[in-house]
Amino acid sequence: MSTYVYGITARSHPALPEGMTGVGEPPLPVRVLTAGDLAAVVSDAPEGLRPKRRDLLAHQNVLAEAGAAGCVLPMRFGSVADSDDAVVQVLGDRSQHYQERLRELDGKVEYNIKATHVEDAVLHQVMAENAEIRSLAEANRRAGGGGYDDKIRLGEMVAAAVKAKESEDAAEVRSALEPAGAALSVGPESTGWLVNLSFLVARDTAEQFLAAVEQVRDSHPHLDLRVNGPLPPYSFVEPGPAEPAGSAAGADAGAQ
Repeated sequence: MSTYVYGITARSHPALPEGMTGVGEPPLPVRVLTAGDLAAVVSDAPEGLRPKRRDLLAHQNVLAEAGAAGCVLPMRFGSVADSDDAVVQVLGDRSQHYQERLRELDGKVEYNIKATHVEDAVLHQVMAENAEIRSLAEANRRAGGGGYDDKIRLGEMVAAAVKAKESEDAAEVRSALEPAGAALSVGPESTGWLVNLSFLVARDTAEQFLAAVEQVRDSHPHLDLRVNGPLPPYSFVEPGPAEPAGSAAGADAGAQ
């Protein structure tokens, strides 16, 4: 039977709630494997596991329950080892690495920040800040919309200005929030977001971090700023070459 791995913690971590279940249909019982000073939170791996909402939430719920009692190194959804023995072996082989990460991440959580432009607001701001664009738009308006070439030119100018604004805003968000976090991880770029940043934040400074986010919201009303957290520190667990799940192991910011 393959073994599904949720996360790694210290052997001294408080016991999990009795009867906790995880992924699978029906949900499979969660248990703990130990090796030296480490422990792995696991269950049997269900057949044909897919990233369905039910199982994604089950994975996150196990980590949330375990993380509420102490530091847990979260594994990515779908991390599966060949057996319990394989998990125990990795705990032994990677003991120093995992113990160092547990010490470094103790008392810390992750907040993921994503931002997009509010289209009407950013267009208004671009027009207000760019005299050349305003002049061409006004000339086109007076000409009943302007000719084809004038419309194309205006569209290109607006698109370039919005693109420049994206880069400017992304840099400003990062600059404003980075001092409030203990560490920063830049998420994968996407056409859907101009900012995708994960911050490692000490639990006792979370209010200050969230206050910094609100300051950015107030100073950048043309941004739609979204906060996801507190989360297990997915983005700050470096995958090793011998993780339990092989190529599927490691931290997963995408589980946010």
